[in-house]
Amino acid sequence: MTGRLVVGLTGGIGSGKSKVAAAFAARGADVLDADDVAHAISKRGEAGHRAVVDALGPEFVGADGELDRALLRSRAFADPAFRQRLEALLHPVIAARIEEAIGRWRAPYGLLVVPLLLERGGLRARVARVLVVDCPEEEQVRRVRLRSGLPEDEVRRIMATQLTRPARLALADDVIDNTGPAAALEPQVDRLDRRYRELAREANAKLESRNS
Repeated sequence: MTGRLVVGLTGGIGSGKSKVAAAFAARGADVLDADDVAHAISKRGEAGHRAVVDALGPEFVGADGELDRALLRSRAFADPAFRQRLEALLHPVIAARIEEAIGRWRAPYGLLVVPLLLERGGLRARVARVLVVDCPEEEQVRRVRLRSGLPEDEVRRIMATQLTRPARLALADDVIDNTGPAAALEPQVDRLDRRYRELAREANAKLESRNS
């Protein structure tokens, strides 16, 4: 029996988490995005959709029968109590689906991408290491405005709901600096890919020793 080393990849909005995740995937790592899982379990007919409608009512269902994600986001952003209730409904379903997906991993290690891994903490215990993608806050704002067209004050409001850059870095086991050009990521990802494969081998050796 072997386990899979699970690395939690996180970072502030606009830090480049998707780009980094893709670089690890290109090297053969398994990658799972918790946001994709949350989206999947919230579709019409899925367990998350039923849980939200049963608990919060049909006002959060759009004309197409799908959850009105914009309304849910707006309410959750404005009302912490509502956000906590929504998370209590969805997080157990998300966690179960993540476990199923990790069980299908075949690489020695995989990345679980969780934007609010350190803020919410629900999946923190599931990862062996925390990998933070980092860049200056001004660069975060520039990137988000470029890709989404949001005004700066709105981007900064979103950032204010996340950990500060120093706090996030203080909780990291590993850091990738995504300040510069894409080419600067390659040696950093190469180094960590080798490190994670080594850690996975060590963990599996210990597991096999205990089971022998």
